[in-house]
Amino acid sequence: MSAHNRGTELDLSWISKIQVNHPAVLRRAEQIQARRTVKKEWQAAWLLKAVTFIDLTTLSGDDTSSNIQRLCYKAKYPIREDLLKALNMHDKGITTAAVCVYPARVCDAVKALKAAGCNIPVASVATGFPAGQTHLKTRLEEIRLAVEDGATEIDVVINRSLVLTGQWEALYDEIRQFRKACGEAHLKTILATGELGSLTNVYKASMIAMMAGSDFIKTSTGKETVNATFPVAIVMLRAIRDFFWKTGNKIGFKPAGGIRSAKDSLAWLSLVKEELGDEWLKPELFRIGASTLLSDIERQIYHHVTGRYAAYHDLPMS
Repeated sequence: MSAHNRGTELDLSWISKIQVNHPAVLRRAEQIQARRTVKKEWQAAWLLKAVTFIDLTTLSGDDTSSNIQRLCYKAKYPIREDLLKALNMHDKGITTAAVCVYPARVCDAVKALKAAGCNIPVASVATGFPAGQTHLKTRLEEIRLAVEDGATEIDVVINRSLVLTGQWEALYDEIRQFRKACGEAHLKTILATGELGSLTNVYKASMIAMMAGSDFIKTSTGKETVNATFPVAIVMLRAIRDFFWKTGNKIGFKPAGGIRSAKDSLAWLSLVKEELGDEWLKPELFRIGASTLLSDIERQIYHHVTGRYAAYHDLPMS
């Protein structure tokens, strides 16, 4: 990943002036959804690029060391070798961007990736994921323990009540403490946008998170009723652009939750390219949080190579 975002002083005058034009955002979101996608070999190339942005995720109550091991193997070998050979991409080292697990499973993931002989980063959710409704002391300790166990990226959740009640200073201070607890690990801040009440709040929370030192801002936990949507993404991407123009710091973006199809992933890549430019289309600045997306991408690549859709037994599952 790129260098850490050291953050800036809290600028409440900037926050107080923000007002999002809701109808304009919705119009822009409709444009994206109406657009036709790329086809044939261009589609295959974009899909392989999408694989390299995936934070391959498992956040289930029944996670065990064996399914973490399978997840890590799939992260290293995301697309079947013969399919990559057919596309002449077998020697390009295509892997997912990271694996993302619960704090208690970080050791399992680190061990499995070490055994596989690869240096794919391990990301851990933390701070009382998904609700963030635990004591601050507990949330900070959770970050420290995950980092001790070998996580190099921490996906934290914010306390949504601070946004809903306009306590911007308290939110800034909390994320600053998360940043400090992360040490050398990268901080990805989950805004849980489906629970923030308005697009204006989404913009303000994005800006506070970046001022406080977040390396990435992330839409959702994947556990809310509303997860990654295009209107929310547009607002977050414009906040990232504004922050870059003001400070010169490039902050990453991670949509998560509900991104399941290859077609979805292409729309997200297209949106980031249009809003922030090609320089953001790299794993250091763009991730997709997903658990089932990779399976559909592999199915589409199988179809591109063979001309038929894969049967269930044709593709190994993570």
